[in-house]
Amino acid sequence: MAMKDALTRPSLQAQPRSASANRGQRQFRAFLIVLAGILAIGALVGGVTYYVTRPITLRIAVGPPNSDDTRIVQTLSQIFTQNRTHVRLRLVPTDGSAESAELFDKGGVDLAVIRGDLDLPKKAEAVAYLRKNFAVLWVPAGAGKKSKITSIKQLAGKRVAVIGRSRANVNLLGLILEQSGVPRDKVTVVQFPVSGVSDALRNQKFDAYLAVGPLNSRITAEALAATSHAGEPTFLSIDTSEAIAEKFPAYESAEIPAGTFSTSPARPDDTVTTINFGHHFIAQKSLSDATVAAFTRQLFNARQALLNDFPQSGKIETPDTDKDASMPVHPGAAAYIDGEEKTFLDKYSDYMWAGVMLLSVMGSVGAWFGGYLRRDERVTNSNLRERLLEMLSEARNSDSVERLDAMQAEADVIMRDTLHCFEDGAIEEGSLTAFSIALEQFHNAVADRKMFLISLPDQPRTPRPRLAKAD
Repeated sequence: MAMKDALTRPSLQAQPRSASANRGQRQFRAFLIVLAGILAIGALVGGVTYYVTRPITLRIAVGPPNSDDTRIVQTLSQIFTQNRTHVRLRLVPTDGSAESAELFDKGGVDLAVIRGDLDLPKKAEAVAYLRKNFAVLWVPAGAGKKSKITSIKQLAGKRVAVIGRSRANVNLLGLILEQSGVPRDKVTVVQFPVSGVSDALRNQKFDAYLAVGPLNSRITAEALAATSHAGEPTFLSIDTSEAIAEKFPAYESAEIPAGTFSTSPARPDDTVTTINFGHHFIAQKSLSDATVAAFTRQLFNARQALLNDFPQSGKIETPDTDKDASMPVHPGAAAYIDGEEKTFLDKYSDYMWAGVMLLSVMGSVGAWFGGYLRRDERVTNSNLRERLLEMLSEARNSDSVERLDAMQAEADVIMRDTLHCFEDGAIEEGSLTAFSIALEQFHNAVADRKMFLISLPDQPRTPRPRLAKAD
């Protein structure tokens, strides 16, 4: 009977090989899961790093072509590229500030260089001053004598030459005339391009001239020299400058110091009251604060290089960050100017916490999935434990030493498989303790039963089979 049970029972030697194969498959699956998790985390970290550090190219409108403004932006673009900065520039050439503002308003560009006395786009916010432009009005001397025109009010019925093709300069002259009590239609205005301005003005005769630009403007200096061959010019003060500044926030009352345009002889020979306005870098309100802050930082870092190459136009200054400023400042630029620019942790702490939470969730999912993969192992071990308990009862009633030896060998296989399950985390320490108690009880029962069977006088003494050595 015992021999029949042994033959009908699954091979004891096959069981450890099957358990080992299953364990190898489980370990391979676990390795694949861990590898997939590592690759996923690496891809996530790499993606976030690339997103944070990737260069951002901003389109900037500037014009007219070949102007100082265009050359300045071209130089900035080259500096940013050479320094491999976070923000890069792509020039979008236009015919002038008005066209740049129009393109900006349509959303065709991210940045623009425009003069501050234009109708600014609603979505525009200031980043920096490229320079301050001053209105310079003068009257040429006639035949070695000083001009009889000494005030703006005397320009009624006269001819005035405006340097530059921009319509904004003509509008500025009209504003100055009206605020000084001179109707626009009482003055004849002729515009001249900035290229070849010296030759053009030398062969013309006008009662007054207007130039708009920085105080060290080469164009203004050339126009003054071309119109002063007959004598020293008379500079006209804009006595209504403060009233203009009150009515039109884009303008400020300003002064032209004596000797600004020439020191021998001094031009002007005394301080002249005028108005000025800013020439701005503007940014779309929708641009992120971090991007604009980075652009502003790069812009001011390149300021000295621009000043060396463009001393007439490269005087970059910070805008007014007060809430009542004529043009609102972009929050990103204001953060850099006020020293409140966010650090890396300030910017990306939310992303980092989100990443930590995501990794936590991935860990929980991985733990659940690992447990799910080990469920077969737990079920198998549970069956083996039940088998051990069955053998415990069987051992107490067995009438064959050979059968007891066979059950003990099977118990050894069960023990080995249980220890592997514990190492794999399929069973907990409490389950292992319970198994140890059951195994100890089984071995005690086998030992006691063997002693009992051996002590019987009529018990046949059959030699134990010798196990063949493995190849």
